[in-house]
Amino acid sequence: MVTVDRKSVLRGLGSQVRRARTARGMRQEDLAVALGLSVAYVSLIERGRRNPPITTVLALAEALHASPTELLAPQAAPEAEAA
Repeated sequence: MVTVDRKSVLRGLGSQVRRARTARGMRQEDLAVALGLSVAYVSLIERGRRNPPITTVLALAEALHASPTELLAPQAAPEAEAA
């Protein structure tokens, strides 16, 4: 049986969305307008507090010029990045 830590996945997605958004110089409001979502919902996604449907993940990827795989990829631990 495959076990997935839901909270970890959602936090990772949110972190990747925030990273991609800020790398492109976008505000949460800019992303929300591009997707037709509320700023509050974008904020909740970035904080890992919402489990967006796959259609929203695909729209996020398109708006951020990223692949869905990039947004769903787990981040390396900070100490692993420093090595």
